[in-house]
Amino acid sequence: MKKWIRVLPILGVAVLAAGIGHQSALAKKSEDSVIADRIFIGDVAVGGMTDDEATAAVEKYVDDLADEKITLTINDVSVEATAADLGLSWQDTESVQNAVAYGKSGNLIARYKAKKDLENEDKVFPMPLVVDQEKTTAYLEEHEGELNRDAVDYGLTRENGEFKIIEGQDGIVVDVAKSVDTIDESFQAGWKADSTIELVAEVSKPKGSEEELQKVKDVLGTFSTKYASSASGRKANIANGSKKIDGTVIYPGDEFSVYQTVAPFNADNGYKLAGAYENGTTVDAYGGGICQVSTTLYNAVIRAELEVTERSGHSMIVNYVDPSADAAIAGEYKDFKFKNSTEAPIYIESYANGTTISFTIYGQETRPANRSISFVSETLSTTDPGVKFQESSDAVGTISKTQSSHVGKSARLWKVVTVDGVEESREVFNKTTYKASPTIYAVGVSSENPEAVSAMKAAIATQDEGTIRAAAAQWKNAVQQPEQTTDPTQDPNASQTQPADGTNQAGQTDNSAQQTQPADNQSADQGTTAQ
Repeated sequence: MKKWIRVLPILGVAVLAAGIGHQSALAKKSEDSVIADRIFIGDVAVGGMTDDEATAAVEKYVDDLADEKITLTINDVSVEATAADLGLSWQDTESVQNAVAYGKSGNLIARYKAKKDLENEDKVFPMPLVVDQEKTTAYLEEHEGELNRDAVDYGLTRENGEFKIIEGQDGIVVDVAKSVDTIDESFQAGWKADSTIELVAEVSKPKGSEEELQKVKDVLGTFSTKYASSASGRKANIANGSKKIDGTVIYPGDEFSVYQTVAPFNADNGYKLAGAYENGTTVDAYGGGICQVSTTLYNAVIRAELEVTERSGHSMIVNYVDPSADAAIAGEYKDFKFKNSTEAPIYIESYANGTTISFTIYGQETRPANRSISFVSETLSTTDPGVKFQESSDAVGTISKTQSSHVGKSARLWKVVTVDGVEESREVFNKTTYKASPTIYAVGVSSENPEAVSAMKAAIATQDEGTIRAAAAQWKNAVQQPEQTTDPTQDPNASQTQPADGTNQAGQTDNSAQQTQPADNQSADQGTTAQ
């Protein structure tokens, strides 16, 4: 009995010790699953949290960043995206595991040191973030129009007789794939407020420089033509075309196209209806008169001795320059193009004041001062345009002029070079053939008298002016017609008709642009050519 009494206290102590040990183990296990105080994951304080609690806290923090702004920039161009736009998220839970284990793993010395460090400062574990590749790619592609830009070449403007240089601008094209990687890498260290990320782009440099443009100071060639007598629509078109070319800078080796610069020919681009050549007749077309612009520029270009790469003459003669000194524009099948064949930039200055259009080409003069050039037109042959009579729905006896004639010509242009006033060379520069275009009269054949109609049609078929006028006089009163206000047997415009060879009644050449010589342009499929 005494033996059992002695054993019981010993068993009690053992049971108590076991209980205490079990509670201690449970407490240690609980302590090991809780993150120590003063520990952060990024900006999130996770001290006192379990693994799951810390994970939830970090995820909420990242979710709350959805509307935060991120500036994406290239040079001086930028756009603002949100974290949601880029699909920003947190996927690396290793930092939570490291936070839980801090001060509880490693040898005794390491654990002791970690705990002592926490007494003096916070421990911050990284919060690496990632972007959604597809969302970020889509965002950049959607905003390429804002981020990308073409290079703007250095330019010139001329004010009060002085040149001013306009600084160029780099061209930018975003490299989307590399930029997505750059954005992703920038968030590997975690979130930063007011983030600005420089995107990856291909940068193209503008043409020219201040040094290069400072060479532009000499007049290389200049030319003017008159258009005072043109109709208002034609005047407006000449002014519009002149303005579109004025101020152009062409760098060495570059080609200039008049058509590409002044087209399209429609009201939206500032053009009016005016006379134009089409299939040997004169019609109204948008841009009528643009050929006087190209022709005037052509004459300045050849005097600057730049390389002409494309030039076409008109289908019919024009009277604002000598034969074979013109340059027609008609759609894309007739264009005037030239190349800057000098070693310095050139600048084109133009003005149109309602009576005169002028072009001046500036550059760096390298030709000898004692050398000069001129261009001489030579007419090789002429073709009489004749007269053409056409039926019209007007009353029998009515004859009206609908188109003036254009003499057909074959001509060539000579380039003459003199040195110290002595002719050094003379060579054919170009040749041009112009079609003849007849004077056209509309002859009325409308009548209630079948015999009168038949007689007039028979007379028109002869194309003999005397026969037609005689028939008109004979059959005018065959059936009572409303009294005509003009003499139907005479050309009502006869007193205004210019001689077919382009001279006035005093025998002098009229070099101004006439309304009967439309300055035109139209598309190639219409066959319309500007004068």
